[in-house]
Amino acid sequence: MEVKKDILWRVYLIYFFICLFGVAIIYKIFIIQFSEGEELRAQAERFSTKFFDIEAVRGNIYDANGSLLATSLPYFEVGMDVNTEAISKDFFYDNVDSLSVCLANLFKDKTYKEYRKSLVKARKNGDRWVVLHRNVSYTNLQKMKKFPILRRGKNRGGFVYLQTNKRERPFQFLAARTIGKVNENGTGKSYGLEVAFDSVLQGKSGQRWMQKIAGNVWRPINDDNEIDPEDGNDIVSTIDINVQDVAENSLMNSLKKHGADHGCLVLMEIKTGEVKAIANLKRTKDSSYVENLNYAIGVATVPGSTFKLPSLVAVMEDFNVSLSEIVDIGNGVCYYSNERVADSHPPQKSIITVQEVFELSSNVGVTKVISRYYSKDPQKYIDRLYKMNLNDPLNLPIPGEGKPYIKNKNDKSWSQISLQWISYGYETRITPLQILNFYAAVANDGKMMRPMFVKEIRKRGKAIKVFEPEVINPAICSKATVAKARTMMEGVVLNGTAKSLAAADYQIAGKTGTAQMGMVNGKMTYQASFVGYFPADNPKYACIVVVSAPSGDSYYGGAVAGPVFKDVADKVYSTSLEIHKEINHTQPQFALNAPKVKCGYQPDIENVLTTLKVRNDSNDEKADWVSSSNDSLSVSLSTRDHEEILKKGIVPNLIGMTAKDVLYLLENNGMRVKLIGSGAVSSQSLTAGTSFIKGSQIILQLI
Repeated sequence: MEVKKDILWRVYLIYFFICLFGVAIIYKIFIIQFSEGEELRAQAERFSTKFFDIEAVRGNIYDANGSLLATSLPYFEVGMDVNTEAISKDFFYDNVDSLSVCLANLFKDKTYKEYRKSLVKARKNGDRWVVLHRNVSYTNLQKMKKFPILRRGKNRGGFVYLQTNKRERPFQFLAARTIGKVNENGTGKSYGLEVAFDSVLQGKSGQRWMQKIAGNVWRPINDDNEIDPEDGNDIVSTIDINVQDVAENSLMNSLKKHGADHGCLVLMEIKTGEVKAIANLKRTKDSSYVENLNYAIGVATVPGSTFKLPSLVAVMEDFNVSLSEIVDIGNGVCYYSNERVADSHPPQKSIITVQEVFELSSNVGVTKVISRYYSKDPQKYIDRLYKMNLNDPLNLPIPGEGKPYIKNKNDKSWSQISLQWISYGYETRITPLQILNFYAAVANDGKMMRPMFVKEIRKRGKAIKVFEPEVINPAICSKATVAKARTMMEGVVLNGTAKSLAAADYQIAGKTGTAQMGMVNGKMTYQASFVGYFPADNPKYACIVVVSAPSGDSYYGGAVAGPVFKDVADKVYSTSLEIHKEINHTQPQFALNAPKVKCGYQPDIENVLTTLKVRNDSNDEKADWVSSSNDSLSVSLSTRDHEEILKKGIVPNLIGMTAKDVLYLLENNGMRVKLIGSGAVSSQSLTAGTSFIKGSQIILQLI
């Protein structure tokens, strides 16, 4: 009995505590639901929803003629809410097969069964977000909008997509290093115009309200709370993509031909400093070439013989040295403090002028001229170089410019031979663009411009900022010295180390350069270059070509870099109307004398003659085919009844007609035509007036 009471007491006690615990739970539920509920729901909302940035569309980069160099293309992450209330069970299973087939056919990454399996599984698991595909193009997105279920849209079909933007360069590697890129994901480097004008291009991000759902996936809630992004502005560069194409390909061909390690090229407009083309190519392990470093801007190297121009300009400016002054170069070898200086080719004569020193690129000659005037005061020579801005960076908008280095007497590394070594391009460092800018200044009557890469900033097609040409130094030297310098450079092409460029249809002026860069694997490596401008009599463009470490036997600037310079110059000269002299600029008429006209189709001939304001008369305005005769003022057109003759099976007189017209006439009437030459018909194998049958061949000689 006592035991029974003891058990009942314990059971009641446990029951009491259980009831008490239950009451406590009910009380807490009541408090949460009615007292703290609103605050807790708001807190939960804060943890499961938040604003996400909407990426702004980055501005475009254009070339000088409006071609796209860099643009942002939209790509989309496309998903589907398979359990939205608007999609009933029957509707889903009636359409999931056809939707899966459409997705498989469009993307071809999965079979339709795999797509169906994932959609059905998500439906059964109650998932509210299924990623259908990532990196979907705009074109494919439009196709998806017509797929089963998805065509009902966001609210009724659960169709949701998020836009991202990818940067693309339509011309691929052309000027790739100068156009550049922005490091957006924490890997790689940022460089080029993309970085220099990042604040202009990037725009302002918007915001989108999103909710976290199952699977730690975020999806947009609605569009009402969205803040639209503000797209970036566009920039118009100075690059001409047509010239750039020629520059890149010509440089690449030269690098491949000579097995060079790397090379660069810059073409610049002299009066404004606008850079029209800039190419930088480096050999990879598989012997192909890519743009992986901006050598023209970022790498300061030994300039070699191209530095002889600044040296001689300095001595002519300080001491009024004449181009006819005599220099004794002996056998082409001399010594300074037991250090040997030698010319690359033995001289044909020992006594030459300053003009010939430059034309023949004599190392001995340059060092002797500089020593003659500056040996007692080397700092005066250095000061003159500094006054011509050769020791100053160009302060370009593109980051990473190499810093020039020209040592002075206070430098710890200055030695008894530094003056002579600097005079012909050693013991100094300068980038290709910096040396080009000096040559452009000489071509520009001494006015040094800052190189330009961007012409204007545009917003929705309208220019909001225009960049004007900027002068670095209005006169690096006197006009008299400029005249001497230009005469020297013209002589290099006419009589000196760049004679191969003298055959151009226009005159080129410049300087070859060949610099020793050091020993690699027991073999001396070289840097070949050519820098100059054209046309020499009216300079418009300056260009530099640098080819580093050619592996063949040919490593001189005239042979390696000169042909690349000419390729680019030919392209620019043939396409730039402002370079050519105006024809008949004092004569208002289109033609002084009536031109000779080939026989042909009358309406076309009359249209051309009328446009050229040449008087013409016809004996039959309704005739299709005519021959012509002319005096000094007008052209007379006479009927040729070719079609009527051909229909009768008779060969007409075809002399004087163009290939296009005879092909049209004869082949439409069943004859086979063989053409030899070009121009107008001068003879025909079947004599006019003879009969022919369909399929007969006639041979026409054109001249």
